[in-house]
Amino acid sequence: MSWSGWGDPARARELPEQIRTLLHDLLGVRAPAVPAAALEAVRVPPVALPGPLVEALAGVAGAEHVLTTHEARVRHTRGKSTPDLLRMRAGDGSDAPDAVVLPGSHEEVAELLRLCSAERIAVVPFGGGTSVVGGLAAARAGFAGVVALDLARLDRLRSVDTESMVAEFEPGVRAAEAERLLAEHGLTLGHFPQSFEYATLGGFAAARSSGQASAGYGRFDDMVMGLTLATPAGTLDVGRAPRSAAGPDLRQLVLGSEGAFGVITSLRLRVRRAPAERRYEGWRFASFAAGSAAVRALAQEGLMPAVLRLSDETETMVGLAEPDAIGSGGSGCLLIAGHEGAAESGRRQAVSAVLARLGGEPLGAGPGEAWERGRFSAPYLRDSLLAAGATVETLETAGFWANLPRLYDAVRLALLGALGSPLVMCHVSHAYETGASLYFTVVTPQDDDPVAQWERAKTEVNAAIVEAGGTITHHHGVGRDHRDAYAAELGPVGVSVLDAVKSRLDPAGILNPGVLVPPVEPA
Repeated sequence: MSWSGWGDPARARELPEQIRTLLHDLLGVRAPAVPAAALEAVRVPPVALPGPLVEALAGVAGAEHVLTTHEARVRHTRGKSTPDLLRMRAGDGSDAPDAVVLPGSHEEVAELLRLCSAERIAVVPFGGGTSVVGGLAAARAGFAGVVALDLARLDRLRSVDTESMVAEFEPGVRAAEAERLLAEHGLTLGHFPQSFEYATLGGFAAARSSGQASAGYGRFDDMVMGLTLATPAGTLDVGRAPRSAAGPDLRQLVLGSEGAFGVITSLRLRVRRAPAERRYEGWRFASFAAGSAAVRALAQEGLMPAVLRLSDETETMVGLAEPDAIGSGGSGCLLIAGHEGAAESGRRQAVSAVLARLGGEPLGAGPGEAWERGRFSAPYLRDSLLAAGATVETLETAGFWANLPRLYDAVRLALLGALGSPLVMCHVSHAYETGASLYFTVVTPQDDDPVAQWERAKTEVNAAIVEAGGTITHHHGVGRDHRDAYAAELGPVGVSVLDAVKSRLDPAGILNPGVLVPPVEPA
């Protein structure tokens, strides 16, 4: 994983000259005045943890699993949002942890949390490092130091129950490895978010992830049958049946908790039979409104394919649904429908009938296959655009169908007001009977302080989403970037409930301080 970009550095590439010229002519994008910093030039603060505390950590996890080298600290600094990457490219490693600790068992995690709680050491659980909402930058004030708790050694498939169709994993298993392990049993999770190649199963649960095939397989929180959470107050183990009426479902308290309540050390996940075939097709609609009506009809008639996404006019024109072929789009709005499994042929015909009835023009398998080839490529394109001098970032929200046009307009207007004349693209990424998610991509020229530039825009967009009645996040999570808007969405009683849970499970407040849980306003 690149320390200052996305994924495999060997897959990074420079934008073609014609694309750079187009960005300059249309948006005024210019190459950055200063080249990106090298890893060894990144500025990190001195290690704040006293030697005896580093030795105490080593006493739990083993000296070889406690790292304080410059490279280890840099590679565990922040996540992969555009502001995160801009700071790293500028050589700013001010949020670097003092040490990286790699526990090897639930018991070691639990003991490390007890130690850090007693010594007031902040702990940031670290999976794939793919957060895009500031979820890996802990508040340091008031703590003896900050530790990144890297779960990479907790990487086993513990068991597979093919009768119940449940598999138990440790949290550090990356999604691609989970699919490889399950394939040996003819199974799949069916969870393929854009971060699929690098994110971990524990991270999916902690951020309440939703994958590109969620229409068919469900969100990741739908897959979690049970889990084990290590906290400074002790161990929480929940989920002994598919459904229960035994009080509130505490699984839902952990899902989406972003490491602020504890560290997930085990996951019992629902699995499915791996499909024998996958087929992705393209359809074109005259407008975003017409395409949205078709998506709504599929959701409400119970005819959802495994993959369903609809690009607006701008995203279609740019060709962003096919990141490997930018500029290849056309008019109207492109819809991708994906069907998985031989038994889906009847459903595919029914889906096609609905899309055709509502004005869709079938484009065949070509656009769908192009989307499938490039489905994990967009973050690499983001890196290329950053290197060329463009700020490019994504944001998402969700709302009910009746309110979706208002929400779409509110986000676009906020971005245009904050950034002048950016390129704003959108697609419906996930759909339900009652509403859908809107996923926006923004491209704008970098100014002299691109981090501050985006933070101003993000603040305005967050306020617009709350005012327009949408949720502040559908699947990226809260982190630090959405925390204040999350407080507005929850209201004071909701914030006090979160604070009470945090105080009970993490009395010293060491777990990911500053992330997720808004400060309680004084009475």
